[in-house]
Amino acid sequence: MISGAEIMVKCLEKEGVTITFGYPGAVICPFYDYIFQSDIEHVLVRSEQNAAHAASGFARTSGKAGVCIATSGPGATNLITGIATAYMDSIPLVAITGQVNSELLGRDVFQEADITGACEPFTKHSYLVKKTEDLPRVFKEAFHIATTGRPGPVLIDVPVDVQTREIAEFIYPEKADIVGYKPRVQGHAMQIKKALETIAGAKRPVICCGGGVVLAGAREEMVAFAKKSQIPVVSTMMGFGVIPQDSDLYLGMIGTHGKSFANQVMNEADVIVMCGARVGDRAVTAPNVLEAHAKIIHIDIDPAEIGKNLSVDIPIVGNIKQVLQEMADQVSPCSCNPWVQTVRQYKKDYVPRGEPRTDFVEPRQFVRDLSAMMEEDAILTADVGQNQIWAANNFNVKEGRFLTSGGMGTMGYSLPAAIGAKLAKPHRQVVAICGDGSFQMSMCELATVCQNQVGIKIIIMRNQRLGMVREFQTRLYGSRYIATILNGDPDFVKLVSAYGIQTALATSNEQAKKLAKEMLASDQPYVLVCDVDPDTPSI
Repeated sequence: MISGAEIMVKCLEKEGVTITFGYPGAVICPFYDYIFQSDIEHVLVRSEQNAAHAASGFARTSGKAGVCIATSGPGATNLITGIATAYMDSIPLVAITGQVNSELLGRDVFQEADITGACEPFTKHSYLVKKTEDLPRVFKEAFHIATTGRPGPVLIDVPVDVQTREIAEFIYPEKADIVGYKPRVQGHAMQIKKALETIAGAKRPVICCGGGVVLAGAREEMVAFAKKSQIPVVSTMMGFGVIPQDSDLYLGMIGTHGKSFANQVMNEADVIVMCGARVGDRAVTAPNVLEAHAKIIHIDIDPAEIGKNLSVDIPIVGNIKQVLQEMADQVSPCSCNPWVQTVRQYKKDYVPRGEPRTDFVEPRQFVRDLSAMMEEDAILTADVGQNQIWAANNFNVKEGRFLTSGGMGTMGYSLPAAIGAKLAKPHRQVVAICGDGSFQMSMCELATVCQNQVGIKIIIMRNQRLGMVREFQTRLYGSRYIATILNGDPDFVKLVSAYGIQTALATSNEQAKKLAKEMLASDQPYVLVCDVDPDTPSI
């Protein structure tokens, strides 16, 4: 005989899961007891939301589904923000929650919450398991759904009695066969042909690289397509890092907080190849302007995204890795050399903002200095707010990764995501950049860093402001600053020292650069606090 809880752990083992992130509670204890008896590592976070963020960082870095765990009621509801964050950025997660006894469902008993209903808008699919016999099928389907097609989070809610009930045997399905779920991976040959013909006739083409390229592991295919075609490349924030910033092919990030010349190129192009981009409002603020002057080719694995925010002339539904490979094999160098030279000149003429300072740390210059020091395959996690924009516009991702919350814009993401990324790739440098506001949303995870000896580096840009919201108040609300001044912040150096983590304070760029070298040379956790002028703008 075998219990449901043991079956759940064996399902994870069959899926190759080696690490999970979570926070226990009474109705998930049967499952935890069998994790204790397995070889699966469990990382105890200090807040359930951060379990989802850490699983996200692990998933994005490892290429596998991340797994997070919580108990019923508040444990499960605390996961929602992390699940929604993963959903908006198409990150494969499997979230496992305990639930009250099946017979008590719907009676508003202690710590009961309809978590499958609450998460319905933020999951690819969810399961409330009623029978222990269904667990192997449900787990197999959950991992399949989370990692195929457009990736995303899947929730499995398991009542405690389903975990404790025993059945005769455990048989794990060899494959998931789900009626109605057959993601298209092969791009339509005729549509690809039309796209190539349109590109061949273009005078001012541009490629826009979105997060779908990263998710599909299509970096090599994107670079090959861009190199062979010699078409300039811009990116959304989620597509940032596919092509290094110092490459002749790459112009920069577009959007509200992107490079001005990158936006200019989009507005001047006559053909735009959108690759795995949702065309959200922060990336393309005026889609009607692009529609008016350019032919749009949109490649995406999710047909629902094509045409949703931007009218499309040539839609291509399929796995972008395969589609870009086919296009790279068939494309010819574009006959648009004057255009290429023009846009490269735009980039050369751009003067990066932010001069080194002696009274504060100038964050844009510091990020450029930090980028030059870090290893080729380093991973940078950026939080949300001004620090995110400083990082995205000034950090040069070479062979590493740039992780941030793009779609949901969730503050507090970078620290737990860095934990997950470091545990996925322990031999890589992993640095988290956050503001003093966002750091205080997840600073409890310093205990997780200590308990698990996670050698991440954390940079706190301290300006004692909720900087981006304050900028809105400056521009739109007559500089009436309310709820954006962080009086009452702790002494971060003393706070971090209380955890036994090495820490230092920088008050100038020269000092920050020196301390950053010391930080990166250490194999232990390290927190560098940088004093930043509150009036420093995002771009």
